[in-house]
Amino acid sequence: MALSRFWSYIIVCSVVYIFYLLATDQLYQLGQLVNGKQNDALVIAEVQSSTIEQVDSTLYNNLAAAKASGYQNGDTLYRLLDNGIVEVCRGKQPADGIFATCKNTMTDLWLPLIGYLTFFCGLLNLLNDSNAITKLAGVLTPFFVRIFPELPKGHNAYGFMTMNFAANFLGLDNAATPFGLKAMESMQEVNPNKEKASNSQIMFLCLHAAGLTLIPTSIIGYRAAQGAANPSDIMLPCIITSFVGTLAALIFVSIKQRINLVNAAVLGFVGVVSAIIGVLMYYITKLDGIDKMHFTGNLSNSVLLVIILLIVLYSILNEKIFKLNNTNLFDSFVHGAKDGFTTGVRVLPYMIAMLVALSIFRNSGLMHIVMGGLSSVLAAFGVNEQIIQAIPVALMRPFSAGGSRGFMLDAMKTYGADSLAGQLSCLFQGAAETTFYVLALYFGSINVKDSRYTLGIMLMVDLVCIITAITVCILYF
Repeated sequence: MALSRFWSYIIVCSVVYIFYLLATDQLYQLGQLVNGKQNDALVIAEVQSSTIEQVDSTLYNNLAAAKASGYQNGDTLYRLLDNGIVEVCRGKQPADGIFATCKNTMTDLWLPLIGYLTFFCGLLNLLNDSNAITKLAGVLTPFFVRIFPELPKGHNAYGFMTMNFAANFLGLDNAATPFGLKAMESMQEVNPNKEKASNSQIMFLCLHAAGLTLIPTSIIGYRAAQGAANPSDIMLPCIITSFVGTLAALIFVSIKQRINLVNAAVLGFVGVVSAIIGVLMYYITKLDGIDKMHFTGNLSNSVLLVIILLIVLYSILNEKIFKLNNTNLFDSFVHGAKDGFTTGVRVLPYMIAMLVALSIFRNSGLMHIVMGGLSSVLAAFGVNEQIIQAIPVALMRPFSAGGSRGFMLDAMKTYGADSLAGQLSCLFQGAAETTFYVLALYFGSINVKDSRYTLGIMLMVDLVCIITAITVCILYF
């Protein structure tokens, strides 16, 4: 319900504000909001070229020489069109327009997702048909039964969730999504109210919100491209921030669902995970420059290859189970792959609905107003200016991964990759999830209409990650 209201409110408020801008001559044309692309120059006026020639012959000559590329004069761009009209442009479009968003969602997000789902759901079906998921779930039952008390002991969802958390932990986002979707589908089988999120599904998604990651590969790559002295120095702060966020999610949901976390299984599991992170980080921090990036890159990708190897190898060793079910390894894989494709088709409307709404919200200028207002409030309380400079990344992250990435790159380019603003913006980007997209994707895949209190807790986790990131960044750097 909260997600539905958010979606409808931002569309209504954004469209009303757009028409207000148009009526008060603060917006020249609507075409770009519908058909434009991100970073297109925004047209603020149109003038006949003959008028330009009469008023400013130098400008006209520069325009004629520049032709289609346009002539830049300060912060204003002039473009001479073939019909003799000169477009006067200032500023850039914050996000793709409605039609471009629909198209790019299909080509850049949905089609790759279909490919990932098809392959990994095929592998997951091998795990399921070989009974490996059941055994994996049995091993993890002592911990999971404490935080997912409504799920039956040994339920298949435990195995899928483990694969999802492991993939996210290693920075394998593309592999993590199919595992997460299968976990949601598995939990939906025992959900008594199919249109309302179950407690188990809420716990799973909220734990997902902090994006617990050991190897933020993409962030390291962006920092290297921006000339950071030590691109991988962001790893430890990112791990600490996302780990604190994950613990916060566990505590928040447990309080809401009245789950007792003070028991040997939960404390022991958290202790083991903390120890593993500590050992890996101790080893990684001993490496320098290229060796560090080489090790972390190989670690994440080798784990993925090992997972694929173990699944296929286990299936081969238990081939008799497939024969008893009148199937074989390849047919089992293909059957699971078909389910992955079907899941991908089912989530497309939810993806487009959410991303188009966010596109309208950004292009209307309302998001910029919200960010500016918050920055002013923080400045009034004496918050460090460089922290304020990184805040746009934190505010954009729950809405759009691409938008927050753009703010992050802009912060590093403007203030320096090794400045507090640059480092903090990387931390905001690497230690959080795209909350609204994740909600639409995961609940959309199982047709859940009422997400209950999921959104509120996920946003609280985002806030915890922001506060932790600022604290860690100041102490660490």
